[in-house]
Amino acid sequence: MIQNSGVFSLLGMPISRVSTLGAVLLMWLCWSPLLIEAQDGITDPLEVSALRDIKSSLIDINKNLSNWNRGDPCTSNWTGVLCFNTTMDDGYLHVRELQLLNMNLSGTLSPSLGRLSYMKILDFMWNNISGGIPKEIGDIKSLELLLLNGNQLTGPLPEELGNLPNLDRIQIDQNHISGFLPVSFANLNKTKHFHMNNNSISGQIPPELSRLPNLVHFLLDNNNLSGYLPPELSELPKLLILQLDNNNFDGASIPDSYGNMTKLLKLSLRNCSLQGPIPDLSRITNLGYLDLSSNQLNGSIPTERLSENITTIDLSNNDLTGSIPANFSGLPHLQRLSIANNSLGGSISSTLWQGRTLNASERLTFDFENNRLTNISGDGTISLPQNVSLWLQGNPVCSNSNLVQFCGPQNEDLDKQNSANTTDNCPLQACPFVYSPVSPVRCFCAAPLIVEYRLKSPGFSNFLEYREMFEVYLTSGLELKLYQLYLVNFQWEEGPRLKMNLQLFPVYDASNKSSHLFDRSEVLRIRSKFTGWRIPDSDIFGPYELLSFTLLDPYKDVIPSSSSPSGIGKGALAGIVLGAIAGTVALSAIVSLLIMRRYMRKYRAVSKRRHASKASLKIDGVKDFRYAEMALATNNFNSSTQVGQGGYGKVYKGILADGIVVAIKRAQEHSLQGEKEFLTEIELLSRLHHRNLVSLVGYCDEEGEQMLVYEFMPNGTLRDNLSAKSKEPLSFALRLRIAMGSAKGILYLHKEADPPIFHRDIKASNILLDSNYNAKVADFGLSRLAPVPDIEGAVPGHVSTVVKGTPGYLDPEYFLTHKLTDKSDVYSLGVVFLELLTGMQPISHGKNIVREVNVSYQSGMIFSVIDGRMGSYPSDCVEKFLNLAIKCCQDDTDSRPSMADVVRELETIWLMMPESDKKTTDKVTSDPEKLASSSPSSSSMVKHPYVSSDVSGSDLVSGVIPSITPR
Repeated sequence: MIQNSGVFSLLGMPISRVSTLGAVLLMWLCWSPLLIEAQDGITDPLEVSALRDIKSSLIDINKNLSNWNRGDPCTSNWTGVLCFNTTMDDGYLHVRELQLLNMNLSGTLSPSLGRLSYMKILDFMWNNISGGIPKEIGDIKSLELLLLNGNQLTGPLPEELGNLPNLDRIQIDQNHISGFLPVSFANLNKTKHFHMNNNSISGQIPPELSRLPNLVHFLLDNNNLSGYLPPELSELPKLLILQLDNNNFDGASIPDSYGNMTKLLKLSLRNCSLQGPIPDLSRITNLGYLDLSSNQLNGSIPTERLSENITTIDLSNNDLTGSIPANFSGLPHLQRLSIANNSLGGSISSTLWQGRTLNASERLTFDFENNRLTNISGDGTISLPQNVSLWLQGNPVCSNSNLVQFCGPQNEDLDKQNSANTTDNCPLQACPFVYSPVSPVRCFCAAPLIVEYRLKSPGFSNFLEYREMFEVYLTSGLELKLYQLYLVNFQWEEGPRLKMNLQLFPVYDASNKSSHLFDRSEVLRIRSKFTGWRIPDSDIFGPYELLSFTLLDPYKDVIPSSSSPSGIGKGALAGIVLGAIAGTVALSAIVSLLIMRRYMRKYRAVSKRRHASKASLKIDGVKDFRYAEMALATNNFNSSTQVGQGGYGKVYKGILADGIVVAIKRAQEHSLQGEKEFLTEIELLSRLHHRNLVSLVGYCDEEGEQMLVYEFMPNGTLRDNLSAKSKEPLSFALRLRIAMGSAKGILYLHKEADPPIFHRDIKASNILLDSNYNAKVADFGLSRLAPVPDIEGAVPGHVSTVVKGTPGYLDPEYFLTHKLTDKSDVYSLGVVFLELLTGMQPISHGKNIVREVNVSYQSGMIFSVIDGRMGSYPSDCVEKFLNLAIKCCQDDTDSRPSMADVVRELETIWLMMPESDKKTTDKVTSDPEKLASSSPSSSSMVKHPYVSSDVSGSDLVSGVIPSITPR
């Protein structure tokens, strides 16, 4: 036997260890089925690490999360962590939901939430969490429900939340959120519910939100919003509730277009500092609730008849004049009509209440206090039907002694009810749980689920009339029998909102002795109905919220808590079995093998993906840089070399080993630019060659890094040069030349690239300027190939794709239809033209550049919006340029010019420019290729009329501008 085990080794291991390992390997072969089972069902380590970070940022005084340090999150039932039942392609389990409702948590939200990349529901409702909302939540592309209401959150809403393509519901109400409403929220194409009330959100409501195709509930009451009410909100195709109470739209009026919201169920604009008349709302055929109270609305009440579904009309506390219109009579579902504290005069018609027969649960209230009403017509003695109330205090009509009973102070309360106790005669002490008041048999003893529930924006004033309908609605939504629901009590809260306490009982089964309890699966099913918002919306009851879901002792282990057993995962169980068989040494070796095997499998998968990625990038003319070269070029990415930053990461100025100056775009981890965009940009730019397109020098795809290397553009982005902070304002002639260069680059993409390309993200920050202020279009990460001819040779007019781009530049028709065309790029470039002319940003302080320019244009004040920083300019050229920009920004695709038309029109304007102005642009350029149109003789050479086919991208590669006859 060899004694010196340190001399001979295998793969660096001493022989003694190899012998031991050999024995263990034999045992591993015998038990390999158990090992395979043991390695399945493990939570992704990145998500485990993220959950630990999340816990460390929270303060958990009730120790609800104390089991988060035991076992595996998915297999050991960590409190509030719900996972997918099966592993994904990567072999791991992943977190599906984070349900931490009402756990008295404080502290802050960790940015590591963004690493739960498969999560669908994020629920921190009704805690005491402070700090800001992490922007990293915008990285969870699978997220469907973002539920943060009822906390102490502060700071602004991150723009990155607009990057959640699957978001159905955002609830941040009852926090202290401030700042503006992000325009990026206009990208939330699947979002149905915006619940942001009771915060400190300020500024203008972005009109761009009118493009949201699925928005149903828009609740922004009790904030600090200002500006005007965007008329464009009337274009929301599915909007049912618009609730903006208690904001300050100082002096704004209610747009007439709101009368076109034919699907609207509720319009609530109480206490918003609104002025002007009440618009005609008679065309809103389903309107059930209207509250315009406590404003400064004036004029008379419209005489057109409102919807027969109306339950509540509140126009009190305004400056309304005239009389009470007859259209308020005969509304079959009306519960409350309040016009108190106005200046209404004339008679009150008794037809308002005649013809209504109310049952015991129905009630009809007329509040006409403090007006100038003089008499009641049609009824000399006044006899009101049962459950009808009339309040007239503060009107001249109260001088009639026969009406004294209607002229006192109001004494009715908002309806509030505790359900009658029907179990008083059941035997005391015989039931360890609760007697069901609604069971088919008396004294059915069972353990209910206790639910605190609230209607956030109900469409009525009197709930008693709708109570039975509500019970049918809720039990149907929960898939329960009607007798399983007991409504303990309810009460109105400020809002108005309706809070109620519910008990849900199991089904009574005389043959089943355990029928007094829900089984575990039924508890989880019912809870998920509430927490996943799987109860269908109701027109009359509106959106709801779960305040608490309390489990009595028999159910305490159904939903894991800190006191529940942590459970034993499959891997741990396998380890115990193997330990009993093989002992400590064998167990240790096997665990090592498992770790090594999992690591190698993951390494091979990553290497395979990396290899496939790199193999696809072997492109002629594009250099594959090593990471070390990039680090050397930027002094190890020193902050002094950083020249820009975006959603993808940072841009650095680098100097390669051969002395070439480049721009290095380095994607950060979890960046908005993913693998697909990275590959797209490399593949496209490698075959695009045009003087007005930025050149790709190479790329780096090594050590987990993704970098793109471009030619360096010393004068930065067009957006930077239009900023008020720029040192050298651009002259009009230079701006026009930049516009021409940008248009030519895009025309090349549309007409001469093979195959043609739609850029999809044209904006001022993606137009770069070289040392001579030549414009070059950049950033092709979102670009799409144009459609190709089909079998019959026909070319489709669009590409159907998910909407991507930048708010303010997005083609409205593309936004709504998802049909991307060459005219989508025309619209975006038109916005850039408006920026060139005005210096404004596309969206600033809630103002949209397209709308602002159109308003000035239609009022004949076009020169009032022209950027004064560019000095003197030829007004006829500016006017033509502005007309072109406005045409490009038409909502209707067919009304926009083609890109060839755009280039042609810019050429025309350039020829109109004074020679002295054109020469000033030569002073900033050393380009040997002078603009052909600057030659005095160029115009005389034109023999063809204007046709779009005269201009092609191939003509533009050389930089020669085709000549045309000036108009």
